[in-house]
Amino acid sequence: MFYSLTGKLIHSDLNTAVVECGGVGFLCHVSANTRAKLPQMGSPVTLFTHLQVREDALDLFGFFEKSELDAFKMLTAVSGVGAKVALSILSDFSPEQFALCIAAGDHKTLQRANGVGGKLAQRLVLELKDKLGVSGAGENAAVQAVGMVSASTNAAIAMEALVVLGYSASEAALALGRLDSALPVETLIKEALKQMTTNR
Repeated sequence: MFYSLTGKLIHSDLNTAVVECGGVGFLCHVSANTRAKLPQMGSPVTLFTHLQVREDALDLFGFFEKSELDAFKMLTAVSGVGAKVALSILSDFSPEQFALCIAAGDHKTLQRANGVGGKLAQRLVLELKDKLGVSGAGENAAVQAVGMVSASTNAAIAMEALVVLGYSASEAALALGRLDSALPVETLIKEALKQMTTNR
């Protein structure tokens, strides 16, 4: 229903931000990552949004970046993952870091987020890898890449992570092909996301 909100930031606290648009203040639930990127009070701000409709409430969630919104939707589509747990995960991990965990099959790192136990972390990895077609070869490449400095491996991991975030392999390859493959994995993902978001 709401793709984004652009207005003036009139309030923020630990878990929420209020954006005033046309005299109406919209209360958005936010992650710690989004909260850290909010401008000063009274400044203009744009948040990408997701409206969750329940029997007894309408909850609006706001994200500073489109990639974080995409990761939120992906998380809440997994059985047993509600909005609260999804925000907790996205408070501990950027979308790029989350995608790397899935691509590498690293369920142990995901348990760092509040509310994520061992079984849920494993379910996240299994369901998202199956849903998005992350290959076993990609998993092995990602796991082997931990602690290694290899330009080709960095690009491979970045591609796996972008596929986890919902982009096609061809889109990811095209974006990564314009970048210096010697860059760190997270930088490659962030720069590729900027390109693909602009082109969409």
